[in-house]
Amino acid sequence: MSGNDPLVKVRGLTKSFGANQVLQGVDLDVPKGSVVSIIGASGSGKTTLLRCVNLLETYDGGSIEVDGVEVGYDLSDGRRRPRGERELAGIRADIGMVFQLFNLFPHLTATENVMLGLRKVRGMGKAEARAAAEQWLVRVGLADKLESLPIELSGGQQQRVGIARAVAMNPKVLLLDEITSALDPELVGEVLKVVRELARDGMTMMLVTHEMTFARDVSSRVVFMDGGRVAVEGSPKDVFGAPAQHERLRGFLARIELRDI
Repeated sequence: MSGNDPLVKVRGLTKSFGANQVLQGVDLDVPKGSVVSIIGASGSGKTTLLRCVNLLETYDGGSIEVDGVEVGYDLSDGRRRPRGERELAGIRADIGMVFQLFNLFPHLTATENVMLGLRKVRGMGKAEARAAAEQWLVRVGLADKLESLPIELSGGQQQRVGIARAVAMNPKVLLLDEITSALDPELVGEVLKVVRELARDGMTMMLVTHEMTFARDVSSRVVFMDGGRVAVEGSPKDVFGAPAQHERLRGFLARIELRDI
């Protein structure tokens, strides 16, 4: 990847589930250190796009490159072939993801949940992995919850463990898929505060969110998806400040309340 290339480059991405074409030729660039928020109505393809970047969903056509490496396929011999699981594991290790649901192992403490990937994927020794896990849990405000099981944590605390688990792997890009949608309203702010801090530190992020105020305030770029395509893309000021240029965006934002968080 040259210095001017985006860290994540999506070109002509298509994905269908049966007869339903969910992604219809998506093009998107995510520069290093940027935060790209993806907004749109349910069914517009937002989550499918994120899952294709991490290859949790295989894509049918087009390409996704992360740091100059094609994610799903090997094109080095001039032919397009699916990557094997060993190749995919190495690529996925550089693409962190935080989900709507917390997906923590219930029998492991917060520290052990964060340590697991560091030990199994990054090959760290136990002491090094524990130190890294504790460092990130402290960073997300959970210094007093290091030895707590998930059942002993609130939803917001569990999601912060999930964020710590993803960023401790030192990913090149962090994907966040509706990370506040399963939380009670009073817990949303504590999770978004952590993401704001990661953005200030220069973490490259792609996030799907219905928190429009958050997307407006934290994003470098905002992408509005409609019908499996990128319908509008621009700075937060462009997208939220002048939605009248696109009827579907105007209708979407009219149903969403911008508020202080």
